[in-house]
Amino acid sequence: MATISDTNIRAIKQRFGIVGESPALIAAIRRAMLVAPIDLSVLIIGESGSGKESFPKIIHESSPRKHKKYIAVNCGAIPEGTIDSELFGHVKGSFTGAIADHKGYFEEADGGVIFLDEVAEMPMSTQARLLRVLENGEYLRVGDSTVRKTNIRIVAATNKDMLQAVKDGKFREDLYYRLSTVQINVPPLRDRGDDIVLLSRLFLRNFINENRTREVTLTDDAQRLLKSYHWPGNVRQLKSVIEQVALFESGNTVDAMTLSQYMPSNRETALTVQSKPSYDYNAEREQLFTLILSMRAEIDALKKRMDGAGPSSHVTSTVHELKRESNPLLDISSERDINMASPYRNLQREAQDLGRVDEVAPMDVEGETVKTLDETERETIETALRRNNGRRKLTAQELNISERTLYRKIKQYNLERQ
Repeated sequence: MATISDTNIRAIKQRFGIVGESPALIAAIRRAMLVAPIDLSVLIIGESGSGKESFPKIIHESSPRKHKKYIAVNCGAIPEGTIDSELFGHVKGSFTGAIADHKGYFEEADGGVIFLDEVAEMPMSTQARLLRVLENGEYLRVGDSTVRKTNIRIVAATNKDMLQAVKDGKFREDLYYRLSTVQINVPPLRDRGDDIVLLSRLFLRNFINENRTREVTLTDDAQRLLKSYHWPGNVRQLKSVIEQVALFESGNTVDAMTLSQYMPSNRETALTVQSKPSYDYNAEREQLFTLILSMRAEIDALKKRMDGAGPSSHVTSTVHELKRESNPLLDISSERDINMASPYRNLQREAQDLGRVDEVAPMDVEGETVKTLDETERETIETALRRNNGRRKLTAQELNISERTLYRKIKQYNLERQ
């Protein structure tokens, strides 16, 4: 077996702009150079942004096919309805818009190398066509019955767990084993140690030279911060951070505290907090039920006072007295309100414990039938709408709920005419 010297690896790194000395990276490059002269299918596995696209180029340029075409195809970027046509071609009239015969990538790259990036995104029907090409080099143009032959070498790449995709039925098992005759694992940036610092310096130098900005120096603690970060976006994410530092800290010495302001973790946390929706359905639902239960308590209190009333004038004065009190729907903070609402709060709490707060069944309390919460809620909203002459904004304000919740409840209880 041919050996790959350190000199050969340095030459390949310089040719393809690969920066790094980590053992995992060097092992991946060495493996690509070893498999390049042998006409086998290769599957490159690595996270998004880790630099997988360099390895099929290494394989092509180090193989006997280097004088033939190299075509890179992003399978995830081609719509499912057109991917067969793009890869294998089509004949005139095979579908709407097919006004002429069209060569696909496999025909165009005959004799060369085709790189299928994001191969896990390929539709199942296309996977069957690809398997046939790998097995015997045969394919059909879309809408054609003539079998064509191609002499092609396939290098594929993915950032997905292919075995899990096979298990989930999203990728053909036979195609997976055909593609992965040789696997190359590209290490994520977080596993490359000092390569992070080397790449940071490269990105700084490139940005400064291209934009003619002043020098930026990273302190030792800033470099340690870079090396300790997880880098889920890998090299692309590192480049984005360093370019921001080069722009906004031009001419400065950047320490860890300054650098942390540009680190994705801080920014993403801030964005998450800012973008968190203010609307909370469960909180408003709880609030609405509390209001309903408070109103029920007031109704019961009114009934008791009316039952014990004498002359009708006294009943009238009692009603006026209640009207002068603060709105019972909006104020249950007094001890009287809390005490009257407590039986219904207990009822609600028990229903919530059972996970069925909307389905509290009617029951008898001292010989009277107690309405369900849904019935009471409907009456509350209907009464408030009538009191506000159907004006929903005022009704929502009175009930202390959002207009969105009110609209949903109006539709739920068929109260549109109100």
